[in-house]
Amino acid sequence: MMREELVFGPIFSRRLGSSLGINLLPEKGKLCNFDCIYCECGWNRDGRDDKRLPTADELRTALDRKLSECAANGTGIDSITFSGDGEPTLNPQFPEMIDITLELRDRYFPEAKVSVLSNATRIARNGVFEALCKVDNPILKLDAPSEVLAEKINHPQGDYIVAEVVKDLKRFNGNFVLQTMFLRSGDFDSSSPEVLGPWMDIVRELRPREVMVYTIDRETPQKDLEKFTKEQMASMVAPLVEEGFKIQIRG
Repeated sequence: MMREELVFGPIFSRRLGSSLGINLLPEKGKLCNFDCIYCECGWNRDGRDDKRLPTADELRTALDRKLSECAANGTGIDSITFSGDGEPTLNPQFPEMIDITLELRDRYFPEAKVSVLSNATRIARNGVFEALCKVDNPILKLDAPSEVLAEKINHPQGDYIVAEVVKDLKRFNGNFVLQTMFLRSGDFDSSSPEVLGPWMDIVRELRPREVMVYTIDRETPQKDLEKFTKEQMASMVAPLVEEGFKIQIRG
């Protein structure tokens, strides 16, 4: 199970290159309003030992120290990435922390991109939406085109209505990256027509500047999951590629 410090890395990301991570969630726990069956951080129930959230002041101190250290050592950073052990937008100081990160990025690594990996459940909140509009890469998740499938894959806490999430994603006017996990288990298959067809229709409706599709890469809490090959995923998204969508595939 991953348990990350407030600022960690940089590590090599298959999606983002040399990535310096920011974890706005408990360092020894997990806090998320999803409980995804594929989450490399494990089940939510296994991460409840620590509930303390870092503050904006703590982020400023830790990030300033790490970026100055990387600059002095000649360590390259392609992306400063908000990920960590759960959903970063759950931290109530998320908007302020984005501003701090952009300020320090501009000071030390102005060429680096700031990326946020989010499940898009809180983008209806203006503060969260406005903060995400400031970063280079708002990478927003939509794994399932229906509530029934979202319940199987993501186990959302509270109400999760796909049409509402799609409506909120439209506020970005396409200036975001849509991220989707492709996988199969005993009772669903991302490649089946009843899943893939409606998902592609959502992509066409949202018209994101990029679509990032990927499959499981590490140990997962649910054990009956199967991954796809890059070739299989390329075949799955081929109609969208032919229509001109930019699609990044990660095996």
